[in-house]
Amino acid sequence: MALPAFLVLLFFAYIPMGGLVMAFKSYDYTKGIWGSPWNGLDNFKFLIASKSTFLSMTKNTLFYYVIFTGLGTVLNVVLAIAIDQCVFKKCAKTMQTVMIIPVFISYAAVQFIVYAFISTDTGILNNLFNARVRYYTTASYWPVILTIVKMWNSVGYGSVLYMSVLAGIDSSLYEAAEIDGANRWQQIVNITIPSLVPMITVMLLLSVGNIMRSDTGLFYQVTRNSGQLYSTTQVIDSYVLNAIFKNSNFGFVAATTFFQSVVGLLMMLLANGAVRKIAPENALF
Repeated sequence: MALPAFLVLLFFAYIPMGGLVMAFKSYDYTKGIWGSPWNGLDNFKFLIASKSTFLSMTKNTLFYYVIFTGLGTVLNVVLAIAIDQCVFKKCAKTMQTVMIIPVFISYAAVQFIVYAFISTDTGILNNLFNARVRYYTTASYWPVILTIVKMWNSVGYGSVLYMSVLAGIDSSLYEAAEIDGANRWQQIVNITIPSLVPMITVMLLLSVGNIMRSDTGLFYQVTRNSGQLYSTTQVIDSYVLNAIFKNSNFGFVAATTFFQSVVGLLMMLLANGAVRKIAPENALF
């Protein structure tokens, strides 16, 4: 039963790792990966050659990781608890189905939805407030816009994961709390949230591995790759995609991916080590 999953990991995760040698080569189409000459750390030097650009996109990548992870976790937990215990309990199954729909909508389509709202001439927001704000040329608006789009896209699915944990909580705990006189809020604080802590910890540890990665579709397609927005929207992944289209430097792409993976691995090891010291039962390994 495990064979299909093993084969998927083998062919799509482990075998492609051989291509990491491109990070240390000057890739030549005519010679292939293994025949191309070695160039040491030149590809990594190219990555950080423009110090201001490198620092800017790294800052943006880390900024959005913190915002998306922190706000997303809070909203996931709040929505899961609301559906499970409070607000939408009678229509929980319907809500679950509705909430996961955005996950399956491609950002290629999402960009048109966003455009319908913020277009300068025909956008819903500009017409609603009788304004002519040029969102696609004003970088300061985009941290908020991208955060809203990301939360809309991911929070529903994330809350469903937490609801699966809530469904496994022993109902006798709530019954005992009611007998002791605990109200609904006290039950949530003392039973529900502590039961979610292991799942929250695991999800945060797994996300740390992607600290240097971003959703390329969100930052490249939703922003329509507008150069005037780069100061707040360009992250490492969108920078790499632009580099591919401009000069097809696959050695540089491999170097960037290798850099992201190494940083992600180190951060996950550090975070897991910290959790293991504080709460060993919640650590991944």
